[in-house]
Amino acid sequence: MPECSLQASGVSKRYDGVAALTAVDLTARPGDLHGLLGPNGAGKTTLLRVLLGLTRRDEGTVRLLGADLDGGSALPDAVAGFVDTPAFYPYLSGGANLALLDRLDGHSRRDRTQRVQAVLERTGLGPHAAMSVGGYSTGMRQRLGLASALLRRPRLLLLDEPTSGIDATGARDVRATMRQLAGDGAAVVFSSHDLDTVEQVCSTISVIDRGRVKFSGTIDALRAIAPDDAHTLRTSDDTRALAIAASAGGVHVAPGKDDSLLLRADEDALDRYVIALGCGGVAVRHLERRARSLESLLLGLTGGS
Repeated sequence: MPECSLQASGVSKRYDGVAALTAVDLTARPGDLHGLLGPNGAGKTTLLRVLLGLTRRDEGTVRLLGADLDGGSALPDAVAGFVDTPAFYPYLSGGANLALLDRLDGHSRRDRTQRVQAVLERTGLGPHAAMSVGGYSTGMRQRLGLASALLRRPRLLLLDEPTSGIDATGARDVRATMRQLAGDGAAVVFSSHDLDTVEQVCSTISVIDRGRVKFSGTIDALRAIAPDDAHTLRTSDDTRALAIAASAGGVHVAPGKDDSLLLRADEDALDRYVIALGCGGVAVRHLERRARSLESLLLGLTGGS
């Protein structure tokens, strides 16, 4: 098994006696795409700030690319990322901001222009390289934040809500970039409160709520403990529909609100049940998914947040 790119153990942080993080464990290996999923205020940004050395933890240990993260120590060169909304000098162009960051990182002046232009093109900002950042939209600033991280050629990338404020096309491009980095062997850890984004991108996931990890593992493992999808069902004969459900396997149907039935079943069992209704002379007048299985599970894990 490859050496961990990121290993955090027992990380805790308090502000004025209030726990923001409590005994958080997090592991990411080369090639991992790990999502930090949870509602706003769950502690995701605080955790990323600790991992990037921007906030001093009260307890616990952090190792990045095999090096211990101590208070005041510099991050390993191949660690990059951002938290909150990336900030830049508004009166400088996107290209000039990146060139300055490249210089501050101690990289040689040779080929700096090419390095900067390459990451601008990769994040879709090539046509806006000479534009002052003060004129950038929120989405463009997010892209520039990603470009600044890519300058470091990261083997560990830590991102806070990287698709926030970006349109659908930009979000797709960001997801593609993260997949490419992971495919090249980097470990990518990013926070989100959007289940769809995490499902599309991640191989592993941590669910965080109120500063505690409620689940950590693969997406498939999370699905395995999730309840069946919930649906709202209206038929021409609800009494008969309930009777058919009683003899159908893998289907749970109960009276719901507004003259409807509440149905829980996996996809295969649902298909069989709908066919059985038709064969039994019961018309399906309305069938709508009310809650996805993972959504239901996450609501339970995070107390309905």
